[in-house]
Amino acid sequence: MREAARETVCEEAGVTVRGGDGVTAGGKDRGTASVIRRGANLPRVGDFNESVVLDAIRRHPTGLSRVELARATGLSSQTVSNITRRLLDQGVARESGKQPMGNGKPRTLLEIVPASRYALGVHLDPAVITCVLVDLLGTVVAQRSRATPRGGDTDKIAADMAASVSGLVAESGADRDRILGLGIAAPGPIDATAGWVVDPPELHGWGRYPLRDRLSEATGFTAVLDKDVTAAVVAERWTGAATDSRNLLFFYFGTGTGMGMVVDDAVLRGVSGNAGEVGGLGAGCSTRTLVEEAVALGVLGTEYAVTNPADAQRGVERLAAMTAEGDARADGILERLAIRIGRGVCTAATLLDIDTIVFGGPTWHLLADRLLPTIEPMVAGSPFVKATHPTAVVSTTLGANVAAVGAASLVLDSTLSAQPRTLLLT
Repeated sequence: MREAARETVCEEAGVTVRGGDGVTAGGKDRGTASVIRRGANLPRVGDFNESVVLDAIRRHPTGLSRVELARATGLSSQTVSNITRRLLDQGVARESGKQPMGNGKPRTLLEIVPASRYALGVHLDPAVITCVLVDLLGTVVAQRSRATPRGGDTDKIAADMAASVSGLVAESGADRDRILGLGIAAPGPIDATAGWVVDPPELHGWGRYPLRDRLSEATGFTAVLDKDVTAAVVAERWTGAATDSRNLLFFYFGTGTGMGMVVDDAVLRGVSGNAGEVGGLGAGCSTRTLVEEAVALGVLGTEYAVTNPADAQRGVERLAAMTAEGDARADGILERLAIRIGRGVCTAATLLDIDTIVFGGPTWHLLADRLLPTIEPMVAGSPFVKATHPTAVVSTTLGANVAAVGAASLVLDSTLSAQPRTLLLT
């Protein structure tokens, strides 16, 4: 069913490429080692090869020549020439200038046309619902947010979400025919195959709800549903801080916490699409637990008692402000939080042998300046993490809306990135 939806999205967009799990291309300078997925010179894999070429161009903002594309992808010059001609005809790529070659003929550079295609993303968080429209490079061109309604009228909430999506498209002025689809990021657990959210924590009354199909029907866009933390890690690979990493960990800090994982250039989703739940670590690092600890210790007054996710956000904001003002007790609470997170990511980094850890989520920006100075040396000092390679520890470059951007990136990734499973006979 998901494969059929993928093909529909591509056909509606007028693009002949297919995609799925994605591909990273390394080396921002053309002379560096490449981690672009290699193509194959066989007639049956034309769509896969087109995705490989498109992704290689996208990951080099200064442009790539056809000669460089052939070298990086392993495709023949004729294959690259045919593919780039199609991409130019579709308006997805354009010639961007010349690359001097000494006394030889300058090579023509190719680059992506950002406004040639768009994708929509919706993030359902217990505290806030965010909608974004991104271009082909993952840049946000329009967005809107609203507090998540309380109560169990899921049909009304879904209808409001669909109205927000349609309103966003209208106010952006984007051509609907250029929009590839709608991605939805939601708290786990989810039923990825059926497109249902399944009793998400902090979203009381939702039960099992067919969110993907409801939004698709209401907006008219093909939709895909994934966990918020998985969407976030896809965003980092597509346009964020880890576009050149094949092995990365994303620590998501919002109403809840989780880890998104990429190993050997593949996003790990698990059997049911719910990989990334971190059990006791997640509970110990949630905003609710953090604020409840502060209230129990008398650091925050009882007016900050948590009755809903918005209350937790307000309490975290106050804790961050108190720490910045020099309150030692508030600082101690955040220090203990940083140690818990640091231990968790060090364990995961060792288990997965990753080279990049990215932190982000709706609440991360409030505490990043306080938590990273504790977490980073913990990672650097771990004998297992740094045994054979350095591990980068960074905050997301995509801001508080990383999961919404990730939801849109799910669409871009599934329709425009190369994936080996599209080569399998079925």
